[in-house]
Amino acid sequence: MESWLKESGAVGLDDLELANFQVTGRGVRSLQYYKEGERVLTIPCGILWTVEHAYADPLLGPALRSVQPPLTVEDTLATYILFVRSRKSGYNGLRSHVTALPTSYSSSIFFTENELEVCAGTSLYTITKQLKRQIEEDYAGLVARIFGQYQDLFPLDKFTIEDYKWALSTVWSRGMDFVLPDENSIRLLAPFADMLNHSSEVKQCHVYDASSGNLSVLAGKDYKAGDQVFINYGPLPNNRLLRLYGFVLSSNPNDSYDIVLSTHPTAPFWEQKQKLWISAGLDSTCTISLTLTDPLPKNVLRYLRIQRLDESDLSVMQVDATDGIINESNEVEVLQFLVDSFCGLLENFGTQLEMLEEQLAASVHPPGGNAWAAAHVSLGEQRVLRLARKRAEDLLAAAESGRGRRGDLSPLARCANCDKVSGPFMLCGRCKAVIYCTRTCQVVHYKEHKVVCRVISTALKNGSEMK
Repeated sequence: MESWLKESGAVGLDDLELANFQVTGRGVRSLQYYKEGERVLTIPCGILWTVEHAYADPLLGPALRSVQPPLTVEDTLATYILFVRSRKSGYNGLRSHVTALPTSYSSSIFFTENELEVCAGTSLYTITKQLKRQIEEDYAGLVARIFGQYQDLFPLDKFTIEDYKWALSTVWSRGMDFVLPDENSIRLLAPFADMLNHSSEVKQCHVYDASSGNLSVLAGKDYKAGDQVFINYGPLPNNRLLRLYGFVLSSNPNDSYDIVLSTHPTAPFWEQKQKLWISAGLDSTCTISLTLTDPLPKNVLRYLRIQRLDESDLSVMQVDATDGIINESNEVEVLQFLVDSFCGLLENFGTQLEMLEEQLAASVHPPGGNAWAAAHVSLGEQRVLRLARKRAEDLLAAAESGRGRRGDLSPLARCANCDKVSGPFMLCGRCKAVIYCTRTCQVVHYKEHKVVCRVISTALKNGSEMK
């Protein structure tokens, strides 16, 4: 593959090599010193996998253009990869790249039922189940629309559903997305550059030059000879890392839980509420991420305050008012709903957080395996939801205490260990997220708090470094 890349105009390969690393597996090793920001690698436009190149192919292009409506970007690239892999001659350069790709992937669509069951109750569990069904439907559609119509180009023994899943996972795990100056977007695969592994400790450093069409990788930090060179996929939670890339990060500071808020158009006063949602930058259906650093975003409260407005409230309602308490009964209703919802979501997890931590400590799930990865997804989502529940409970206590009538949205000060509500209190010096009434309570609570403390502290540190 490297000789083809050099012949095609790739720059930087003489100072890099593919290598196996203990933790990450195969990756790219530096053979020289690089200073942060220095160009490490450039892959020219002509050898990138893109939708444009698929349509320009003299054999594949006409078949793709015959399909209306056109295939999705993912399906086009997956078909392109499988087409090249199936050819017995020609396409030597691209086939050398395909040969270098993994023969299998560990994303969640390949998990057994028992492995997936470890993260029952998570968003990953639900999405993976839906995704498996969608892939079956999409594959049947491809067979009917293109594979079955051009069997000389797409022999069905080389375009099975398992082949399709492999090609999709190749696109998910190795594709790079960029927004162009005209606000359109492009997804591409770059040979050799796609061998770079992810690290959250480097700056985002892969760039696409829209004028030349070339893909370049810059040094995301200083490297010395022998170091593994990384790129940064972005601040992704474990549920997405496992679904798309097939790995997780222990105590991932970017873990999140996506909550979907929806109101049916037949609900009372829907049209009036829809105007308020839009004015507030929301919609009647919203997906909002709960995170370790912001487990109960203001937009969740704003949405639910509007959803629960009655006729008398709507007659005098201003959109700005949803930033704070509308009235005591509305606020209590919203917060009680959130507490009940978070409790229900947490009860739906197949294995509770404490048991998962014990199982991982005892290596019940072999480290690095699929069940181990699924357990880490469940841990992350449960931590976020517990923080969200605690925040909602504190706000509810404040609202019910009567402070809500004064417009005070801050939760009651409450010891994280014993729930004492009278001060003085001491703040956790590391994460600044919880308080204690005594040093004794802080010590007792440490075993429960230490993991969340670490990931919140890391998230806050990373957030400050990105500014």
